[in-house]
Amino acid sequence: MSRRGGRPLVGAVLVSLASATALAGCSSADASQDRPQLKVTGAFMPQPVGDMASGFLTVTNSGGAADKLTSVTSDVADDITIHETKDQRMRQVKSFDIPAEGELTLDRGGSHLMFMGLKKKLVQGQRISVELHFEKADPIEVDLPVKETTYNPTRH
Repeated sequence: MSRRGGRPLVGAVLVSLASATALAGCSSADASQDRPQLKVTGAFMPQPVGDMASGFLTVTNSGGAADKLTSVTSDVADDITIHETKDQRMRQVKSFDIPAEGELTLDRGGSHLMFMGLKKKLVQGQRISVELHFEKADPIEVDLPVKETTYNPTRH
């Protein structure tokens, strides 16, 4: 009797294990959708006129979770900040939001990266390496080509 009564119990345990395994597989697939998936495009730096420069780029997030750009580092300047422009006024901010399934655009006349106290003269044709740091995603290394001072990709 106990043997016969034990079979349904063994079957129930096996079904439970199979269900848990299936759910674990689903949750790990869902977890990848709940993380930011970041890609950087359109990066450039207009040739600086003095010891400061601006950088522009777009960060696209194809993931299911938002993120934030929190800082930028590079060997061309020790002081790199992120600035937003609102009502024609520029101010430093601690981070920029990158919405899930959305993008952060840093462009001329708007929000941008600010390089202060450049360590060397930067000229058109060079490529500047920067590392973007995020709240959730791993850092991304990006090359910013130095373009002519008046370069504006929306006009090309």
